[in-house]
Amino acid sequence: MSVQSWLNRIWYDRAAPPWWLLPLSLTYGAASVSRRYLYAKGLRRSTRISRPVVVVGNLSVGGTGKTPLVCWLVARLAERGLKPGVVTRGYGGSSGNVRLIGVSDDPILVGDESILLARRTGVPVAIGRDRPAASQLLVNAGCDLIVSDDGLQHYALARDCEIVVIDGDRRFGNGWLLPAGPLRETPARLSAADAIVVNGGRALLDGAFSMRLEARSALGVVGGAVKALDEFAGDSVHAVAGIGNPDRFFNMLRAHGIEVAGHPLPDHARLQAGDISFADDRPVLMTEKDAVKCHGIAGPRHWYVPVSASFEDGESNALLDIVTRAVGKRAASA
Repeated sequence: MSVQSWLNRIWYDRAAPPWWLLPLSLTYGAASVSRRYLYAKGLRRSTRISRPVVVVGNLSVGGTGKTPLVCWLVARLAERGLKPGVVTRGYGGSSGNVRLIGVSDDPILVGDESILLARRTGVPVAIGRDRPAASQLLVNAGCDLIVSDDGLQHYALARDCEIVVIDGDRRFGNGWLLPAGPLRETPARLSAADAIVVNGGRALLDGAFSMRLEARSALGVVGGAVKALDEFAGDSVHAVAGIGNPDRFFNMLRAHGIEVAGHPLPDHARLQAGDISFADDRPVLMTEKDAVKCHGIAGPRHWYVPVSASFEDGESNALLDIVTRAVGKRAASA
């Protein structure tokens, strides 16, 4: 059993945390609260750039659906006449430098999610551990609004709007902070957010927006052929997922009537040919985030399944109104 599998069993399967993890969680919590306090009181400096910043983040580690929400938000804001750009750390990449992303960049260098964001959104994307500096690159590129993919706890970058995404199935796990549980901050942190979005499952809190991730097609990793996902119904496939919650991807495929042999991998795994090659001739379906790392090792049997965030019309407009009001308030005070 891998370390991540062992932790997931503790965090989400009701296995009691070992006693020796609990003091570490208390220490982590104290450090997290102290750090936020220092920024709130101005004892540590937050940088406010010249354009509004919207942070899409979460309280827990692992996949909650932030990136599909960022793609949805960027598209809707562009429809309203804004020029958004996206900043992200570039997690999983070897480069810590601040830089703008090109769609043909090497994901080993800049990370898989940054490539996905650049390809899906079509807007400028910048990465770097220094998020204020990365955000400034977007301002220099002509963006009038910055959307941060993750970074809720990155207080060095001042923000005008916070959206917190919660996994509606996993929720808050066992409720413990890292490492005894999956939480970076306690649920009390939600009270400071401008909006809460629940991905799947049932809404946890009054006023939370309910988001669904939808998949309708599969695209060839090589060549870009398009096939309706329902065409795989009744077939047996291999499914590869190097994301925070692989079961979400596997269950989504099963909901389309597909028989799935799941192959979970660590989040942001650097895929090798052996990770996506199997002894039979069944199709191999993978996530879009994994596909950006497979163009040199994939063949005609390899497909990726893009997902898109979806809301009911009323909720969609209400969430956008919260963001645009925060953006407008910043512009009025400038």
